[in-house]
Amino acid sequence: MIVTQKRPKPADFFKDWKAREALAESMIPMIGKLNRESNVGIYMYGQNLVNRSVLSIMKAHRFVRQVEENELSEFETFPVLEAICKLELGPVHIDLGTLTNKYMRDQRGLPVDDFVREELVEASGAGTPLPKSQDVVIYGFGRIGRLVARLLIEKAGSGDVLRLRAIVLRKGKADNDLVKRASLLRRDSVHGAFNGTIRVDEETNTLICNGNEVKIIYANSPQEVDYTQHGIHDALIVDSTGVWRDEEGLAQHLESKGAAKVLLTAPGKGDLKNIVYGINNGDIQPEDKILSAASCTTNAIVPVLKAMMDKYGVEHGHVETVHAYTNDQNLIDNYHKGERRGRAAALNMVLTETGAAKAVAKALPELKGKLTGNAIRVPTPNVSMAILNLNLGQETTKEELNAYMRDVALHSPLRQQIDYTNSPEVVSSDFVGSRRACVFDSIATIVDGKNAVLYCWYDNEFGYSCQVVRCLEDMAGVRYALFPKRD
Repeated sequence: MIVTQKRPKPADFFKDWKAREALAESMIPMIGKLNRESNVGIYMYGQNLVNRSVLSIMKAHRFVRQVEENELSEFETFPVLEAICKLELGPVHIDLGTLTNKYMRDQRGLPVDDFVREELVEASGAGTPLPKSQDVVIYGFGRIGRLVARLLIEKAGSGDVLRLRAIVLRKGKADNDLVKRASLLRRDSVHGAFNGTIRVDEETNTLICNGNEVKIIYANSPQEVDYTQHGIHDALIVDSTGVWRDEEGLAQHLESKGAAKVLLTAPGKGDLKNIVYGINNGDIQPEDKILSAASCTTNAIVPVLKAMMDKYGVEHGHVETVHAYTNDQNLIDNYHKGERRGRAAALNMVLTETGAAKAVAKALPELKGKLTGNAIRVPTPNVSMAILNLNLGQETTKEELNAYMRDVALHSPLRQQIDYTNSPEVVSSDFVGSRRACVFDSIATIVDGKNAVLYCWYDNEFGYSCQVVRCLEDMAGVRYALFPKRD
């Protein structure tokens, strides 16, 4: 836990800001070099600082101060980052915030260089995550496909882990199809501009994204594709079409030369393993050829349910999802095979069903038959909310439950999955771009003895895509040691 550090108010707030701003600006090339040359990821209590702006780094510091009421700032973290840069490190993840706090708690009076060297001694011997880079292909280029592409390009690092090599899609009717696809990747009405540059090479049917050459392959079915013709071998195929949901249908991808494994970005049917990263990714075995990354809603609620089970137990409950409308709904009233989904998505709240409550049991078998669920599609394009009405195994209070969830979000192995907010003013658009599976809204928590009502925001597009990429890394065998080690 963080030790409360209260600093006196600065005599000149503007001068204090400028000093911290200069330190954050100096951190950017240091963090970038560590990632680019050594595949070292730098984090601030679970928030990735790689490829972040000055203000983003400062806001990450501010997050710790707000949630933990602790005056951890750039003045404390910058010397620790300097000490990290002096070491020869292997590919690891280092939480700068946790490491700095640990140094602040240390009573031995060691110089910062000596302390950091001691804490990261094992990081110096860390080997390359993979013997060679892992080829990845995205099959289908819709909302999730494009966001997964952005993430893979962003996380390319030194190029020796996951490499996006190709995107497979059906060719559109326009002559300038490749240019249109590039434009959709470059600009997004919800998530903003692509962070980098995209060059279109129509001669080779390739997009060059931040130096990554990504082949665009046009095909109507997996059987038409021979990846080896494009220099792609043993590829992980990310199926983001949703056309095939069972093992038999997805197995078609394995008939393509150069394809090795498949990850579905939708709930899998039948006996297909549904993986919620952070919860049951330990079930991924080297021999698994086809896996599902479950749904965005399942990824949002399972980590919170796991936290509740571990602390209080869950007897039964109901999950109500207030979900952004999706592309399978009609913009205006028209025929739709699904009930109610034919009505105008941007004008109506649409009551529909969700399989997320039942799907929970695939990741948490202990909850089989204990949850019910429904969904309401609402007129917003992104960010949803899951409301968990739970009957717990023991009584608690709002204050105790919130304190526990804050600790889970900041200090537990679930901190990549659960974020935490204590702001009374946040609304859905504030969570666009969240990299966690969900954000726990502590202000909204209701507790009455054993009954608890929990509110969890989630970016059903980007937050879910982050979970998909984490599954991909696990399937490829990419595992980074996290430093500092837990006490």
